[in-house]
Amino acid sequence: MKTPREEITLALDSSLPVSSIEENIFSDQKDAHSVNILETLATRTDEANLITNKLTINKMIDNLMPRDKQVILLRYFKDKTQTDVAKILGISQVQVSRIERRILSQMKEELA
Repeated sequence: MKTPREEITLALDSSLPVSSIEENIFSDQKDAHSVNILETLATRTDEANLITNKLTINKMIDNLMPRDKQVILLRYFKDKTQTDVAKILGISQVQVSRIERRILSQMKEELA
């Protein structure tokens, strides 16, 4: 046979059964959760951009002074209120607010 390999592959693939994108490919019997083919397809999210942004933000946070770093980590990664952060660090809520505003302003400038 002098048929190209690609054509043979396409012919073989065409004989396979067709699956619906709604077809479940995984089902958890414990909580009745299932995943279909559609849910496994890539989203429109630009994952490379997300990774770059996360790396950039992590580097910026690593370069902060220890107290500034603590404020940002507690506020944005531990979901603490300014009052909670103030109690943890032994400073006033107003100081936390000023520190946070200054750091965020700095970070915005660096990103611009």
